[in-house]
This record gives sequence, C-alpha cells and structure tokens, in this order.
Amino acid sequence: MNRLSRSLAVFALASLALSGITAQAKEKKPKHKKNQDLSANPLANVNSKQPDKELFDKAMVALKKGRYDVARLDLQTMLNTYPDSEYRMRAKLAVGDSWFKEGGTAALTQAESEYKDFITFFPNAPEAAEAQMKVGDIYYQQMEKPDRDFNNAQDAEKEYRTMINMFPDSPLIPRAKQKLRDVQEVLAERETQIGLYYGARDNFSASIARLQTVVDTYPLYSKSDQALLAIGDAYAGEARAVQIAPNINGAVRERLHTIYQDKAAAAYARVITRYPMAPHVEDARDRLVAMNRPVPEPTDAAIAENDAELKSERPIRFTDNVLGIIKHGPTVVEAAHVGEPSVEDAKRTLAPDVSKENVALFTEAVNAGKPATPAAVKPTGPNEPPRSDQPSAAPQLAAPAGGTGLGVTIVNAPNGDASAAPSGNEAPPPAAGPSADPNALVKPVGPANTTLPAIDKPAEAPDQVNDIKPGTTQQQTAADAKKKKPKANLDEESSSKKKKKKGLGKLNPF
Repeated sequence: MNRLSRSLAVFALASLALSGITAQAKEKKPKHKKNQDLSANPLANVNSKQPDKELFDKAMVALKKGRYDVARLDLQTMLNTYPDSEYRMRAKLAVGDSWFKEGGTAALTQAESEYKDFITFFPNAPEAAEAQMKVGDIYYQQMEKPDRDFNNAQDAEKEYRTMINMFPDSPLIPRAKQKLRDVQEVLAERETQIGLYYGARDNFSASIARLQTVVDTYPLYSKSDQALLAIGDAYAGEARAVQIAPNINGAVRERLHTIYQDKAAAAYARVITRYPMAPHVEDARDRLVAMNRPVPEPTDAAIAENDAELKSERPIRFTDNVLGIIKHGPTVVEAAHVGEPSVEDAKRTLAPDVSKENVALFTEAVNAGKPATPAAVKPTGPNEPPRSDQPSAAPQLAAPAGGTGLGVTIVNAPNGDASAAPSGNEAPPPAAGPSADPNALVKPVGPANTTLPAIDKPAEAPDQVNDIKPGTTQQQTAADAKKKKPKANLDEESSSKKKKKKGLGKLNPF
C-alpha cells in the first residue's frame, strides 16, 4: 500500500511540473527590438489585425478558390476605403488577375484594361513588367491558326515587343522573347502560305512581295530556306515569261532574262550562305548548277548559327498533329528557342512596288546602249544675265556685200524672223544722218502697207416663209365667219359596246 501511494505521489508531482513548463512556454513572447511597434507594420511576420490586410487576405483566398467576383468585391472595397494602404499596388494588380483567370472574351478585355491602368499608375514598379507581359498573354491565348484570322497574333507581337523595349532589365525578358518567337512563327507561316499560293498561279509579283517580307522580317522562321527558294523560283519564272513574250525585241529580251536570272541566283545563294544546314540547301545547289552559276561556300559562323537554331526546334509528333486538329490555337513546336527575335517593325514589301521595279527594269533594258537624251535647256529669265548655252537675242549685222553670193544677206532679227538686206550690187540706202544708230536694221521688218481692209457687210438673211410681212394683215371674209363647225356626234361616243337605237327602235325592248 505504501508503494502504491508513493507511486501516485510521484506521478502527480511530475504532472504538475510538466503543466508548469507548458504554461511558461505559452506565455513566452518573441523577442523584439525596443520601442518597435509591431502592429504598425502589416508586412511583418505577426498576426496583424489591420482591416486593409484582412480584406486583402480574404480576397486572395477567394481568388485561389475561383470565386472571382467575391475577390474583386473585397479588393475594390479595400482600394476605395484605404487609398493609402500598403497593399494598394498588389490589390490593383490582383483585380486584373481575377479577370484574367476567369477567362472569356469579355473578361480578358476587362483584364487588359486593368493591366494598362496599372502600368499607367505604377510605371516604375517591378510588377509593371508583369502586367505588360500578361497583356501579351491575353492575345497569345486567343491566337488562331495561320490560315485564320491573324489580328490577335499581330496584337500579341506588338505587346511582346513593347514589353521587351520598355522593361529590358526585367527577369521576364527570356519568357517574352520565346513568346515573341512563337508568334512570329505563326505570322511567317501565314505569309509563306500566301506567297506559295500566288507562286503556284504564276502571280510572281504578289508571290515575291509576300515571301520577301517573310525573309526580311522573320529571320528565325523555321522554313526561311523554303521561302528563299520560292523567291528564286519566282524570278526564274519571270525570266521564262520574258523568253516566250512575243512583243519584246531580241536584245531587250536577253537583257531582261539576264537580270531576272541574276536575281534568282542571288536568292539561291542566300539559302546556302544563311541556312547551310536547312533541308532545302541541296535544292538551291542544284538550281545554281543548272544555271551555270557559281555555288558559294558558307562560313563556319553561319553553319554554327543555323545548326543551333535547328537543334532548338522540337520535331512535330503525332500527338501534336492530332491536337492541332482539335484545338483552335496554332502549333508552335517548330519555333526556334535561340536567337534574337525581331523587335522592330520592318517595312513590308508590297506587290505594287515589285511591279514598279519590273517596269524600271524593262525601261533600263530598252534604253541600254542608246545615247543619253540631252537635257532640255532652261531659258533665261528677263532679269538674268545671258548664258553661253543660250542664243543671243540681239540683232546681228549683215555680212559684207557679196558674202553669200545669192544677192541677199540674211539678217537675224530679235523675233527670229529673217529679212533680206541689199547686196553689194544694189544701191546703198540713203544715210540717216550723223545721229543714226550704226547697229540699226538696214530694212524695216514687216509689211509696208499697214492699212486694214474694210469690214465686209454680212449678207442679209432670207425672208421667213411663215412670217407676216409688214403692212399686211389677215382679213377674215364674211363667208368664213358664217361657217360653223360641225357638231360632234355624241351618239357614236358611247361607252357601251352595243349601238344605241334611234327613233321607234327605242320602244322595242328586244
């Protein structure tokens, strides 16, 4: 009995000691610096009870659970009630995130507006780059296939370029560049398909315009070698068209054929020098050999660059083709993952520009070998000094007597008219006196008789047949006045088809 009581007493003491240690641990407070008000800093690692933080935390919980309308209501309440809160910037961005996660065309449009407002109010905040990135993601999610509407792809390219140019130091730059490569892959695929379509129908100007835009604007396109090869084929097609044209001179035909052949060879050579590891390099080599043109050799740097681009591309698998049929978006697995995408808007090549270039080439071929046309001499003005290339307007003196041997001497007058002066066989004109001008004309220019002929009187017009001559009047004879006009027979003007009866016939009803 004593042992049992002793054991119970020991157990009781141990329980009391354990409970005391637990109470002391609960009452122990975290250490903090002297005169530090922990409740004034809601971002500290304490259980703050400030109302703005309570609203923000409540909105974040609702956002994670997918209750976007509740989250937006709490965030708007916090922004309107506490405009100076430390959570104001994050709350403004969270409102856009709620619309972005909700999805749908209307919600994404509202999200874009919220993100643009955030960039306007907080342009220097680190989250501004995130907001601009999400604006590009909005259009990226709505992109269609290359053969569909491309407006969303163009808007996505514009927004990603803006993000890269505005926030070059952001950690989101690598992701934005990759998204830009994907978007440019879709746009380049669209332009290439259109260019190949025109080329298959021998519309070479339109084909060259589309494909040249792809080559100049999207150098990282996975099928750039095919686009360059198609450009060369288009110029070769124009050379063949010139050869069979019936209305072109032989020399002009040869010049044009040589010009288009040179352009085709330049396109084939660029395939070899820029994309030496691409699948269509051998085709470009074969075409240059067939044209008897030299085949260039690519540099080591070009080989390494193109090899890195091809290795970064992922091959298309069977699942990608199946999903590409089902989903509405494009397949961008072939986009390159290395290299700097184009961040500047390049000038597009238009079909009218290519047509104007063809006209200029034709004109150059026609005028080749011909002497240059002299430039038109610009006449001098009334107040300008005379130039050496202009004829003198002053009258010239007559040549000495007997100079021409034709009996007359030609004198140039200021107005360009030529008059005859007496030769040495005729008597000289009388002297005009000591004050006469020695440079005056020998014979006045113009007709001697300046009297105008008399004005001829116009012939008189013949008399009108129906006019009444003056002095005559129309006289109405008495016989004509007594004549009366015959009365109209109204019986014949009946609307009835039956003829009206006369006399006793009216009494017979039949």
